[in-house]
Amino acid sequence: MSDSSSKSAIPTLSFAASLDPATKPQFLSSLRHALINTGFLYLSDPGSDLETSISDLLPYIPRLFELPQEEKDKFSMVNSPHFLGYTRLGGERTKGKVDWREQIDIATPHVARWSGPQDPDYWRIWGPSRYPSEDVLPGFKHAINTYQAQLTTLGDSLVRLISETLGLGPTGLEGFYDVPEKMQHRGKIVCYPPSEEGQGQGVGPHYDAGFLTILLQASPHRGLQAQALTGEWLDVPPVPGTFVINFGRALEFATGGVVRATSHRVISPGSDEGAQGPRYSVPFFHNIDMEVRMSDPKYKLQLPDNILQLRDARGQLPDTDSINYGEFLTEPSGRVQLFGRVKSHPDVGERWYPELYKRPLVYSQRDVGLKTNGVLDSLPVTALQSIQRVMPVLQLNAQQVGEDTSHALRARRGRPNE
Repeated sequence: MSDSSSKSAIPTLSFAASLDPATKPQFLSSLRHALINTGFLYLSDPGSDLETSISDLLPYIPRLFELPQEEKDKFSMVNSPHFLGYTRLGGERTKGKVDWREQIDIATPHVARWSGPQDPDYWRIWGPSRYPSEDVLPGFKHAINTYQAQLTTLGDSLVRLISETLGLGPTGLEGFYDVPEKMQHRGKIVCYPPSEEGQGQGVGPHYDAGFLTILLQASPHRGLQAQALTGEWLDVPPVPGTFVINFGRALEFATGGVVRATSHRVISPGSDEGAQGPRYSVPFFHNIDMEVRMSDPKYKLQLPDNILQLRDARGQLPDTDSINYGEFLTEPSGRVQLFGRVKSHPDVGERWYPELYKRPLVYSQRDVGLKTNGVLDSLPVTALQSIQRVMPVLQLNAQQVGEDTSHALRARRGRPNE
Protein backbone atom coordinates (compact mmCIF):
# COMPACT_ATOMS: atom_id res chain seq x y z
CA MET A 1 0.00 0.00 0.00
CA SER A 2 1.42 3.40 -0.95
CA ASP A 3 2.01 6.07 1.68
CA SER A 4 -0.80 8.25 0.30
CA SER A 5 -3.26 5.37 0.19
CA SER A 6 -2.32 4.23 3.70
CA LYS A 7 -3.02 7.73 4.96
CA SER A 8 -6.37 7.75 3.16
CA ALA A 9 -7.58 4.34 4.35
CA ILE A 10 -10.36 4.68 6.91
CA PRO A 11 -9.33 2.82 10.10
CA THR A 12 -11.53 0.80 12.45
CA LEU A 13 -11.09 1.35 16.19
CA SER A 14 -12.68 -0.58 19.03
CA PHE A 15 -14.05 1.75 21.70
CA ALA A 16 -13.61 -1.08 24.20
CA ALA A 17 -9.85 -0.83 23.62
CA SER A 18 -9.89 2.71 25.03
CA LEU A 19 -11.21 1.36 28.34
CA ASP A 20 -8.44 -1.22 28.87
CA PRO A 21 -5.07 0.15 30.10
CA ALA A 22 -3.29 -2.57 28.13
CA THR A 23 -4.81 -1.54 24.78
CA LYS A 24 -5.47 2.16 25.31
CA PRO A 25 -2.03 3.34 24.04
CA GLN A 26 -2.59 1.67 20.66
CA PHE A 27 -6.13 3.06 20.54
CA LEU A 28 -4.81 6.59 21.12
CA SER A 29 -2.15 6.13 18.45
CA SER A 30 -4.73 4.98 15.90
CA LEU A 31 -7.07 7.81 16.89
CA ARG A 32 -4.28 10.34 16.42
CA HIS A 33 -3.63 9.00 12.92
CA ALA A 34 -7.32 9.31 12.06
CA LEU A 35 -7.49 12.85 13.43
CA ILE A 36 -4.51 14.08 11.45
CA ASN A 37 -4.64 12.08 8.23
CA THR A 38 -8.12 10.76 7.45
CA GLY A 39 -10.74 12.72 9.38
CA PHE A 40 -12.92 9.59 9.48
CA LEU A 41 -12.94 6.30 11.34
CA TYR A 42 -15.18 3.34 12.07
CA LEU A 43 -15.87 2.83 15.78
CA SER A 44 -16.89 -0.64 16.97
CA ASP A 45 -17.83 -2.06 20.39
CA PRO A 46 -19.60 1.02 21.81
CA GLY A 47 -21.10 -0.94 24.71
CA SER A 48 -24.11 -3.16 25.30
CA ASP A 49 -26.43 -0.35 26.46
CA LEU A 50 -25.90 1.60 23.25
CA GLU A 51 -26.26 -1.54 21.15
CA THR A 52 -29.62 -2.16 22.84
CA SER A 53 -30.72 1.41 22.12
CA ILE A 54 -29.81 0.97 18.46
CA SER A 55 -31.88 -2.21 18.28
CA ASP A 56 -34.80 -0.37 19.89
CA LEU A 57 -34.56 2.60 17.49
CA LEU A 58 -34.06 0.86 14.14
CA PRO A 59 -37.61 -0.51 13.70
CA TYR A 60 -39.03 3.00 14.06
CA ILE A 61 -37.05 4.49 11.18
CA PRO A 62 -38.98 3.13 8.16
CA ARG A 63 -42.25 3.58 10.08
CA LEU A 64 -41.40 7.25 10.64
CA PHE A 65 -41.11 7.98 6.92
CA GLU A 66 -44.09 5.78 6.03
CA LEU A 67 -46.39 8.03 8.05
CA PRO A 68 -48.98 9.90 5.95
CA GLN A 69 -47.65 13.20 4.66
CA GLU A 70 -50.21 15.15 6.67
CA GLU A 71 -48.95 13.50 9.88
CA LYS A 72 -45.33 14.32 9.10
CA ASP A 73 -46.26 17.91 8.29
CA LYS A 74 -47.73 18.28 11.79
CA PHE A 75 -44.19 18.32 13.21
CA SER A 76 -42.65 20.27 10.33
CA MET A 77 -39.43 22.18 10.90
CA VAL A 78 -40.92 25.32 9.37
CA ASN A 79 -42.89 25.75 12.60
CA SER A 80 -39.75 25.67 14.76
CA PRO A 81 -37.37 28.62 15.28
CA HIS A 82 -34.90 26.01 16.53
CA PHE A 83 -34.65 24.29 13.11
CA LEU A 84 -36.01 21.08 14.64
CA GLY A 85 -38.66 18.85 13.10
CA TYR A 86 -39.55 17.27 9.78
CA THR A 87 -38.26 18.42 6.37
CA ARG A 88 -39.98 17.25 3.20
CA LEU A 89 -38.16 15.53 0.36
CA GLY A 90 -35.96 18.10 -1.36
CA GLY A 91 -36.52 20.70 1.36
CA GLU A 92 -32.86 21.17 2.33
CA ARG A 93 -29.99 22.65 0.32
CA THR A 94 -26.21 22.29 0.31
CA LYS A 95 -24.23 24.96 -1.54
CA GLY A 96 -27.54 26.16 -2.98
CA LYS A 97 -28.37 22.78 -4.55
CA VAL A 98 -31.33 20.65 -3.47
CA ASP A 99 -30.54 17.58 -1.34
CA TRP A 100 -32.69 14.62 -2.41
CA ARG A 101 -33.72 13.37 1.01
CA GLU A 102 -36.35 13.82 3.70
CA GLN A 103 -35.49 13.95 7.36
CA ILE A 104 -36.38 14.81 10.91
CA ASP A 105 -34.00 16.89 13.05
CA ILE A 106 -34.16 16.04 16.76
CA ALA A 107 -31.99 17.44 19.56
CA THR A 108 -31.23 16.54 23.15
CA PRO A 109 -33.68 18.13 25.64
CA HIS A 110 -33.02 21.83 26.21
CA VAL A 111 -34.86 24.86 27.57
CA ALA A 112 -34.41 27.72 25.10
CA ARG A 113 -32.41 30.57 26.63
CA TRP A 114 -33.53 33.16 24.03
CA SER A 115 -36.18 35.43 25.55
CA GLY A 116 -36.41 38.32 23.07
CA PRO A 117 -34.59 40.67 20.68
CA GLN A 118 -32.26 41.80 23.46
CA ASP A 119 -30.59 38.37 23.33
CA PRO A 120 -28.21 37.18 20.59
CA ASP A 121 -30.16 35.79 17.65
CA TYR A 122 -28.21 32.54 17.69
CA TRP A 123 -29.44 31.66 21.18
CA ARG A 124 -32.75 30.92 19.50
CA ILE A 125 -31.50 27.90 17.56
CA TRP A 126 -31.34 25.74 20.70
CA GLY A 127 -34.72 24.67 22.06
CA PRO A 128 -37.25 21.83 22.30
CA SER A 129 -37.66 19.22 19.58
CA ARG A 130 -40.79 18.34 17.63
CA TYR A 131 -41.95 14.73 17.42
CA PRO A 132 -44.69 12.68 15.78
CA SER A 133 -47.68 12.14 18.03
CA GLU A 134 -47.56 9.20 20.41
CA ASP A 135 -50.87 8.19 18.86
CA VAL A 136 -49.28 7.55 15.45
CA LEU A 137 -45.79 6.38 16.52
CA PRO A 138 -45.92 5.28 20.17
CA GLY A 139 -42.56 4.85 21.87
CA PHE A 140 -40.53 6.69 19.24
CA LYS A 141 -39.80 9.76 21.37
CA HIS A 142 -38.49 7.62 24.22
CA ALA A 143 -36.36 5.52 21.85
CA ILE A 144 -34.68 8.49 20.15
CA ASN A 145 -34.17 10.42 23.40
CA THR A 146 -32.57 7.40 25.07
CA TYR A 147 -30.33 6.84 22.05
CA GLN A 148 -29.23 10.49 21.90
CA ALA A 149 -28.52 10.61 25.64
CA GLN A 150 -26.17 7.66 25.28
CA LEU A 151 -24.51 9.22 22.23
CA THR A 152 -23.93 12.38 24.25
CA THR A 153 -22.03 10.29 26.80
CA LEU A 154 -20.08 8.54 24.03
CA GLY A 155 -19.28 11.89 22.43
CA ASP A 156 -18.05 13.30 25.75
CA SER A 157 -15.75 10.28 26.11
CA LEU A 158 -14.41 10.69 22.57
CA VAL A 159 -13.67 14.38 23.16
CA ARG A 160 -11.61 13.46 26.24
CA LEU A 161 -9.75 10.81 24.23
CA ILE A 162 -9.10 13.28 21.40
CA SER A 163 -7.73 15.77 23.90
CA GLU A 164 -5.51 13.12 25.44
CA THR A 165 -4.07 11.85 22.17
CA LEU A 166 -3.25 15.43 21.11
CA GLY A 167 -1.11 15.85 24.22
CA LEU A 168 -3.54 18.12 26.07
CA GLY A 169 -4.60 15.69 28.78
CA PRO A 170 -8.17 14.44 29.07
CA THR A 171 -9.53 17.88 30.10
CA GLY A 172 -7.71 20.00 27.52
CA LEU A 173 -10.82 20.66 25.39
CA GLU A 174 -13.25 21.33 28.25
CA GLY A 175 -13.08 25.08 27.64
CA PHE A 176 -15.06 24.63 24.42
CA TYR A 177 -18.09 23.31 26.35
CA ASP A 178 -20.53 24.80 28.82
CA VAL A 179 -21.87 22.79 31.76
CA PRO A 180 -23.87 19.80 30.47
CA GLU A 181 -27.29 21.20 31.36
CA LYS A 182 -26.61 24.25 29.16
CA MET A 183 -25.47 22.24 26.14
CA GLN A 184 -27.59 20.89 23.30
CA HIS A 185 -26.48 18.30 20.79
CA ARG A 186 -28.58 17.41 17.78
CA GLY A 187 -29.10 14.69 15.25
CA LYS A 188 -31.11 13.70 12.22
CA ILE A 189 -32.91 10.65 10.95
CA VAL A 190 -32.58 10.74 7.17
CA CYS A 191 -34.26 8.87 4.31
CA TYR A 192 -32.57 8.88 0.88
CA PRO A 193 -34.92 7.48 -1.79
CA PRO A 194 -33.38 5.75 -4.83
CA SER A 195 -32.50 7.88 -7.86
CA GLU A 196 -32.38 6.74 -11.48
CA GLU A 197 -28.66 6.13 -11.77
CA GLY A 198 -27.51 6.60 -8.21
CA GLN A 199 -25.95 9.93 -9.18
CA GLY A 200 -28.32 12.33 -7.44
CA GLN A 201 -27.19 14.59 -4.62
CA GLY A 202 -28.33 12.93 -1.43
CA VAL A 203 -26.40 15.69 0.29
CA GLY A 204 -23.71 17.75 -1.40
CA PRO A 205 -20.05 18.07 -0.39
CA HIS A 206 -19.73 19.71 3.01
CA TYR A 207 -17.95 19.78 6.35
CA ASP A 208 -19.73 19.27 9.65
CA ALA A 209 -19.67 22.17 12.07
CA GLY A 210 -18.73 20.92 15.51
CA PHE A 211 -15.99 18.80 17.01
CA LEU A 212 -17.29 15.39 15.92
CA THR A 213 -20.17 13.54 14.30
CA ILE A 214 -21.31 10.03 15.26
CA LEU A 215 -23.11 8.38 12.35
CA LEU A 216 -25.21 5.24 12.33
CA GLN A 217 -25.64 3.89 8.79
CA ALA A 218 -29.02 2.29 9.35
CA SER A 219 -29.40 0.35 6.08
CA PRO A 220 -26.99 -1.67 3.90
CA HIS A 221 -26.80 0.88 1.07
CA ARG A 222 -23.58 2.53 0.00
CA GLY A 223 -23.66 6.25 -0.64
CA LEU A 224 -21.48 8.01 1.93
CA GLN A 225 -18.16 9.21 0.50
CA ALA A 226 -15.20 11.02 2.06
CA GLN A 227 -12.65 13.13 0.20
CA ALA A 228 -9.11 11.85 0.70
CA LEU A 229 -5.88 13.86 0.95
CA THR A 230 -5.39 13.09 -2.73
CA GLY A 231 -8.72 14.74 -3.56
CA GLU A 232 -10.34 11.46 -4.65
CA TRP A 233 -13.70 10.39 -3.25
CA LEU A 234 -13.59 7.23 -1.10
CA ASP A 235 -16.61 5.05 -0.37
CA VAL A 236 -17.46 4.70 3.33
CA PRO A 237 -19.72 1.63 3.14
CA PRO A 238 -21.83 0.45 6.07
CA VAL A 239 -19.99 -1.94 8.38
CA PRO A 240 -22.33 -3.83 10.72
CA GLY A 241 -21.74 -3.12 14.39
CA THR A 242 -19.95 0.18 13.86
CA PHE A 243 -20.47 3.91 13.89
CA VAL A 244 -18.74 6.22 11.45
CA ILE A 245 -16.96 9.05 13.27
CA ASN A 246 -15.86 12.18 11.47
CA PHE A 247 -14.31 15.37 12.76
CA GLY A 248 -15.79 18.80 12.18
CA ARG A 249 -14.69 22.25 11.16
CA ALA A 250 -14.61 23.61 14.72
CA LEU A 251 -12.05 21.00 15.78
CA GLU A 252 -9.88 21.78 12.76
CA PHE A 253 -9.88 25.49 13.58
CA ALA A 254 -9.40 24.90 17.32
CA THR A 255 -6.30 22.75 16.73
CA GLY A 256 -4.73 25.07 14.18
CA GLY A 257 -5.27 22.59 11.38
CA VAL A 258 -3.78 19.60 13.20
CA VAL A 259 -7.10 17.77 13.10
CA ARG A 260 -8.48 17.28 9.64
CA ALA A 261 -12.14 18.10 9.01
CA THR A 262 -12.99 15.91 6.07
CA SER A 263 -15.14 16.91 3.15
CA HIS A 264 -17.90 14.34 2.62
CA ARG A 265 -21.07 13.82 0.63
CA VAL A 266 -23.86 11.31 0.01
CA ILE A 267 -24.75 9.93 -3.41
CA SER A 268 -28.39 8.86 -3.66
CA PRO A 269 -28.86 5.08 -3.95
CA GLY A 270 -29.42 3.83 -7.48
CA SER A 271 -32.74 2.50 -8.68
CA ASP A 272 -31.17 -0.96 -8.93
CA GLU A 273 -31.04 -0.89 -5.13
CA GLY A 274 -34.76 -0.22 -4.95
CA ALA A 275 -35.43 -3.75 -3.73
CA GLN A 276 -33.62 -2.76 -0.55
CA GLY A 277 -35.74 0.36 -0.23
CA PRO A 278 -34.38 3.78 0.72
CA ARG A 279 -31.05 4.43 2.39
CA TYR A 280 -31.42 5.36 6.07
CA SER A 281 -28.86 7.31 8.06
CA VAL A 282 -28.81 8.65 11.64
CA PRO A 283 -26.08 11.28 12.24
CA PHE A 284 -25.51 12.84 15.67
CA PHE A 285 -23.65 16.15 15.93
CA HIS A 286 -21.73 16.75 19.16
CA ASN A 287 -21.84 20.53 19.52
CA ILE A 288 -19.55 23.01 21.23
CA ASP A 289 -20.65 26.00 23.31
CA MET A 290 -22.46 28.65 21.27
CA GLU A 291 -20.25 31.43 22.67
CA VAL A 292 -16.92 30.00 21.46
CA ARG A 293 -15.16 32.39 19.08
CA MET A 294 -12.12 30.72 17.50
CA SER A 295 -10.27 34.01 17.04
CA ASP A 296 -10.37 34.68 20.80
CA PRO A 297 -6.88 33.99 22.24
CA LYS A 298 -8.42 32.17 25.21
CA TYR A 299 -9.33 29.33 22.84
CA LYS A 300 -5.83 29.00 21.42
CA LEU A 301 -4.51 25.54 22.23
CA GLN A 302 -0.86 24.98 23.11
CA LEU A 303 -0.20 21.74 21.28
CA PRO A 304 3.11 19.95 21.92
CA ASP A 305 5.82 20.02 19.28
CA ASN A 306 5.55 16.32 18.43
CA ILE A 307 1.89 16.81 17.47
CA LEU A 308 2.68 19.85 15.34
CA GLN A 309 5.40 17.84 13.62
CA LEU A 310 2.83 15.20 12.66
CA ARG A 311 0.70 17.92 11.07
CA ASP A 312 3.70 19.25 9.18
CA ALA A 313 4.68 15.75 8.02
CA ARG A 314 1.20 15.29 6.58
CA GLY A 315 1.72 18.38 4.45
CA GLN A 316 -0.65 21.03 3.23
CA LEU A 317 -4.30 20.07 3.04
CA PRO A 318 -5.53 20.19 -0.56
CA ASP A 319 -8.48 22.19 -1.78
CA THR A 320 -11.72 20.24 -1.40
CA ASP A 321 -15.23 20.51 -2.76
CA SER A 322 -16.43 21.81 0.62
CA ILE A 323 -16.13 25.38 1.84
CA ASN A 324 -18.75 25.76 4.57
CA TYR A 325 -18.25 27.06 8.10
CA GLY A 326 -15.39 29.41 7.24
CA GLU A 327 -17.24 31.92 9.44
CA PHE A 328 -15.66 30.27 12.49
CA LEU A 329 -12.80 32.70 11.92
CA THR A 330 -14.91 35.73 12.78
CA GLU A 331 -18.15 34.71 14.49
CA PRO A 332 -19.20 32.87 17.68
CA SER A 333 -20.04 29.23 17.14
CA GLY A 334 -23.77 29.76 17.62
CA ARG A 335 -23.94 32.35 14.87
CA VAL A 336 -21.94 30.11 12.54
CA GLN A 337 -24.55 27.42 13.12
CA LEU A 338 -27.37 29.90 12.54
CA PHE A 339 -25.86 31.02 9.21
CA GLY A 340 -25.59 27.40 8.12
CA ARG A 341 -29.17 26.60 9.05
CA VAL A 342 -30.64 29.61 7.25
CA LYS A 343 -28.69 28.66 4.12
CA SER A 344 -29.81 25.03 4.35
CA HIS A 345 -33.44 25.73 5.32
CA PRO A 346 -34.43 29.04 3.71
CA ASP A 347 -38.13 28.48 4.41
CA VAL A 348 -37.42 28.34 8.14
CA GLY A 349 -35.06 31.31 7.87
CA GLU A 350 -37.67 33.39 6.07
CA ARG A 351 -40.28 32.74 8.76
CA TRP A 352 -38.21 33.06 11.92
CA TYR A 353 -35.12 35.09 10.94
CA PRO A 354 -36.47 37.44 8.24
CA GLU A 355 -33.75 40.08 8.58
CA LEU A 356 -31.02 37.46 8.24
CA TYR A 357 -32.91 35.74 5.43
CA LYS A 358 -33.41 38.95 3.44
CA ARG A 359 -29.79 39.95 3.35
CA PRO A 360 -27.06 37.89 1.69
CA LEU A 361 -25.17 35.76 4.18
CA VAL A 362 -21.95 37.54 3.35
CA TYR A 363 -19.48 39.80 5.05
CA SER A 364 -18.73 43.26 3.80
CA GLN A 365 -15.17 44.48 3.50
CA ARG A 366 -15.73 46.63 6.57
CA ASP A 367 -17.14 43.79 8.70
CA VAL A 368 -14.43 41.30 7.80
CA GLY A 369 -11.64 43.83 7.93
CA LEU A 370 -12.61 44.99 11.39
CA LYS A 371 -13.08 41.50 12.77
CA THR A 372 -9.88 40.04 11.35
CA ASN A 373 -7.67 43.02 12.13
CA GLY A 374 -4.71 41.61 14.03
CA VAL A 375 -6.10 38.07 14.06
CA LEU A 376 -4.71 36.80 10.76
CA ASP A 377 -1.12 37.01 11.93
CA SER A 378 -1.80 34.37 14.59
CA LEU A 379 -3.74 31.92 12.42
CA PRO A 380 -2.18 28.73 11.02
CA VAL A 381 -1.61 28.28 7.31
CA THR A 382 -4.57 25.91 7.00
CA ALA A 383 -6.91 28.54 8.42
CA LEU A 384 -5.54 31.20 6.08
CA GLN A 385 -6.03 28.87 3.13
CA SER A 386 -9.60 28.32 4.30
CA ILE A 387 -10.23 32.07 4.13
CA GLN A 388 -8.96 32.16 0.57
CA ARG A 389 -11.25 29.25 -0.41
CA VAL A 390 -14.28 30.71 1.32
CA MET A 391 -14.06 34.32 0.10
CA PRO A 392 -15.31 33.77 -3.48
CA VAL A 393 -18.19 31.61 -2.35
CA LEU A 394 -19.31 34.07 0.35
CA GLN A 395 -19.05 36.83 -2.28
CA LEU A 396 -16.88 38.93 -0.03
CA ASN A 397 -16.10 42.49 -0.93
CA ALA A 398 -12.75 41.50 0.44
CA GLN A 399 -9.90 43.58 -0.90
CA GLN A 400 -8.57 44.29 2.57
CA VAL A 401 -8.98 40.83 4.04
CA GLY A 402 -7.63 39.33 0.83
CA GLU A 403 -4.50 41.46 1.05
CA ASP A 404 -4.11 40.65 4.75
CA THR A 405 -4.51 36.92 4.08
CA SER A 406 -2.01 36.88 1.23
CA HIS A 407 0.48 38.81 3.32
CA ALA A 408 0.08 36.42 6.25
CA LEU A 409 0.58 33.39 4.01
CA ARG A 410 3.70 34.90 2.47
CA ALA A 411 5.07 35.60 5.93
CA ARG A 412 4.60 31.94 6.93
CA ARG A 413 6.54 30.89 3.86
CA GLY A 414 9.35 33.30 4.59
CA ARG A 415 8.56 35.59 1.63
CA PRO A 416 6.89 38.61 3.29
CA ASN A 417 7.56 41.03 0.47
CA GLU A 418 6.55 39.02 -2.59
